[in-house]
Amino acid sequence: AGPGQAAMYAGLQELGVANGEDLKETLTNCTEPLKAIEQFQTENGVLLPSLQSALPFLDLHGTPRLEFHQSVFDELREKLLERVSAIALEGKVEERYKKLEDLLEKSFSLVKMPSIQPVVMCVMKHLPKVPEKKLKLVMADKDLYKACAVEVKRQIWQDNQALFGDEVSPLLKQYILEKENILFSNDISVLHNFFSPSPKTRRQGEVVQKLTQMIGKNVKLYDMVLQFLRTLFLRTRNVHYCTLRAELLMSLHDLEISEICTVDPCHKFTWCLDACIREKFVDNKRARELQGFLDGVKKGQEQVLGDLSMILCDPFAINTLALSTIRHLQDLVGQDTLPRESPDLLLLLRMLSLGQGAWDMIDSQVFKEPKMEAELITKFLPMLMSFVVDDHTFNVDQKLPSEEKGPIPYPSTIPEAFTKFLQENRIACEIGLYYVLHITKQRNKNAFLRLLPALVETFSDLAFSDIFLHLLTGNLTLLGDEFALEEFCTSLFDGFFLTACSRKENVHRHVLRLLLHLHHKVAPAKLESLQKTLEPTKQSGEAVKELYNQLTEKLELRKPSPAEVTETPSMELPLPTVPTPASR
Repeated sequence: AGPGQAAMYAGLQELGVANGEDLKETLTNCTEPLKAIEQFQTENGVLLPSLQSALPFLDLHGTPRLEFHQSVFDELREKLLERVSAIALEGKVEERYKKLEDLLEKSFSLVKMPSIQPVVMCVMKHLPKVPEKKLKLVMADKDLYKACAVEVKRQIWQDNQALFGDEVSPLLKQYILEKENILFSNDISVLHNFFSPSPKTRRQGEVVQKLTQMIGKNVKLYDMVLQFLRTLFLRTRNVHYCTLRAELLMSLHDLEISEICTVDPCHKFTWCLDACIREKFVDNKRARELQGFLDGVKKGQEQVLGDLSMILCDPFAINTLALSTIRHLQDLVGQDTLPRESPDLLLLLRMLSLGQGAWDMIDSQVFKEPKMEAELITKFLPMLMSFVVDDHTFNVDQKLPSEEKGPIPYPSTIPEAFTKFLQENRIACEIGLYYVLHITKQRNKNAFLRLLPALVETFSDLAFSDIFLHLLTGNLTLLGDEFALEEFCTSLFDGFFLTACSRKENVHRHVLRLLLHLHHKVAPAKLESLQKTLEPTKQSGEAVKELYNQLTEKLELRKPSPAEVTETPSMELPLPTVPTPASR
């Protein structure tokens, strides 16, 4: 046996059990090897009289002694594992843990023996506090660390943030990648998009489930994960970390882990918001509840606003708040009410503002709600409402008998102030973009073409963000027939998409996704020029090249085959003259 094997079985000697070394020594020093072997077998074999008598019988059947001992050993080990699990549940707490600690003390020296290791690991798993010395030995040995249960790892992690970070980091990367894959998915649909899965379905995802299991009921580990998420959000500005913050808390809520839920000050707020996200609408009752939580932040506890803002920065929360805002604005038009007179609308804006300000708040560590700009409420929202009125007016006009007056054209200009708001005010920009999504979903081509020029320059390039473009491309499938029109394509592609394609690779990808889906609707001449314009450069990433190749393949398949092309000239041969009826 090599040095590794020797170390593995060294623990047997400590327990007074003979091992290979002892047998070697016996055989070296004896005069009658066969007798020595027999004596060794008797001393170290199974000592139960009932089993001893079975050995000669098994010998007659040619069953090797190893096989017999192995089966007895496996059976005993299963019984021992069951007993350990039972001890962990019976009697007084102190007594049961004392028994397990004694058992660990006796068996730990055999932890490297593959056959005994499961028992040692089982004992540690059931101990709420494994002795520090043992934990250090497990941590120092890669194989032991890998083999131990998550309950033991939690005890190691809670005092080793770096090691825990190494375990969590690949999961966080996987989570972000999964979100981005959905946003760039080739399946473009208005019915199934990024926001379609319910919160409960999302929480069943692999990463959330793994993190939930790793944390268990350990508040310290939960806090560490939240700290990782804050740090990564600050470093990358990636809002998907905010989604994970909310999903993780709600996953622990689903499992009723009160040890964590009761100490997270965001729990009830997140729970209420989660119900709104499920309905994709903030109703009046829940709006009051959410307002109560925000108003209830006490002096000296303002730091909780940092966490609440991160919960509200989750794209699923922003989506729900923005959709609710658009719905409220439409209701206000019908009620002849101004935005400033609607407390529900003002609360939605307050939460949008808190969510959109999350990064700045966590970065500056100044925990107070961002100040709402009065002009957003007194000028921008009424302007948006006037667009809704323009639509109603135009639709009514279309239905009236025309008589002498000519057809009334759809308003084509937009106030300069609207464009300015989209460029300078983040909340206005978010609401404006959701209004554009709303009219596109309604197949309102006129309103869409009217507002599209305002999207070329927006606050922080929000109109070219992945989430907006993902939703826009989905909604544009409803306007599929318009893609045959030169004017529509020029406005959409030349006037909007292509203005950013060369400087923003994600836009390039979204345009290719859209064309992969709708290429058969686009006028051939326009499609040809788009194909040239969208050709990847040397600097383009693999994703763009892959999409472009897919598009090229699809377009090749649509081209008429060479056989068809050669047949067409025959149609142009001079036809035999047929006398027309008139010339008879």
